[in-house]
Amino acid sequence: MDSRRAESFSDGVFAVAITVLVFSLLTVADKTSTLTVAGQPGHPGLVHYWPAYLAYVVSFLTIGIMWLNHHTMFSQVTNVDRPVLVLNLLLLMGVVVIPFPTALVADHLTGKASAGAQANVAAVTYGLVMMAISIAYASVWIYLASHQEALGARRRVHRPRLSTFRFTLGNAGYVAGTLIALVSAVAALVIFGLLAVYYMIEHLPSEAVESDAAVEASGATGRS
Repeated sequence: MDSRRAESFSDGVFAVAITVLVFSLLTVADKTSTLTVAGQPGHPGLVHYWPAYLAYVVSFLTIGIMWLNHHTMFSQVTNVDRPVLVLNLLLLMGVVVIPFPTALVADHLTGKASAGAQANVAAVTYGLVMMAISIAYASVWIYLASHQEALGARRRVHRPRLSTFRFTLGNAGYVAGTLIALVSAVAALVIFGLLAVYYMIEHLPSEAVESDAAVEASGATGRS
């Protein structure tokens, strides 16, 4: 199958997942009976629901950056086989679940509940989903990198192990954030947000880098 077909299907899934995130903010409108910023005694204002905004921003950035990296992965090859499609489905299954732990975090990190066990459970759930997605991402990339020739690589990844290490390093961060969630849900959410920033940096081989490497390699062959 052409990799562009798999990528087009995945783009639709990412678009749906990132759109559904807004539903976690709609619950704020339902809970805010008196529309004020700071709130009044007995009537919390919009500021009171800051965890919902934070969870939305973290999840939106996470899904958006996942989409960017997904495009980078699939742009490396021209074709995909059945194992790639299966691994990609597992990855997308995790992506569409992200709105669920986002809603949990938004609901249970508000007010007095932010210091309770329910907030920790919500943050741990968020972390477990992120860990599962991270493992699925690593599996897709490792398979693509190790089957470059069979999948019709558009550009040769000359150092797949280095790219794999840099790309999967964030997995340890998700594990650490999930463990920290047992103690502090807010701190865990901040860590998950920082991991989204980490993955915003290009860790997979870009077209320009690989093209230059290919030119140098061909030049060296010609001189020999």
